Amino acid sequence: MLSARLTRQLLRVNGRTLLQQSRNYAEAAPANQLLLTFASPSQAFYSKENVKQIDVPSFSGNFGILPSHVPTIAVIKPGIITVVEEDGTSAKYFASSGNISVNADSTVQILAEEACPLDQIDAQAARDGLEKANQQLSAASSDDGKAEAQAAIDCYEEIIKAAQ
Repeated sequence: MLSARLTRQLLRVNGRTLLQQSRNYAEAAPANQLLLTFASPSQAFYSKENVKQIDVPSFSGNFGILPSHVPTIAVIKPGIITVVEEDGTSAKYFASSGNISVNADSTVQILAEEACPLDQIDAQAARDGLEKANQQLSAASSDDGKAEAQAAIDCYEEIIKAAQ
């Protein structure tokens, strides 16, 4: 709340508004078009491909995206990204983190730090990683070490949930 108020104050100088923010629905896109670009540094999963729907886990809550979705930027939390293809089939991917932008023209860009199709997850490797991350958290002496270990734990827990 304080940061929002401070931001509004910073955007007004001498009574002039420097930046006008507004929240609008998409207007330019055809009603049935949702173009997805989804990639990680090692692999591109979609490149401007038309899909029906995208479900994304974010730190502000999980949300679904349909054509003409309100423009949005969000940070992806570890979890499952579901893409409903034009033919109605669903493709599921695990993403460790990243960001998503939904634009007014119904284009969507998902940039994941790491991602893989759900069927490529090795549940045993994730359980082993969780055990190691818990040991690292117990042994960590610095705040940075604890934060890194906790982030790994959170990610491994989500991978294990996704693999079930």
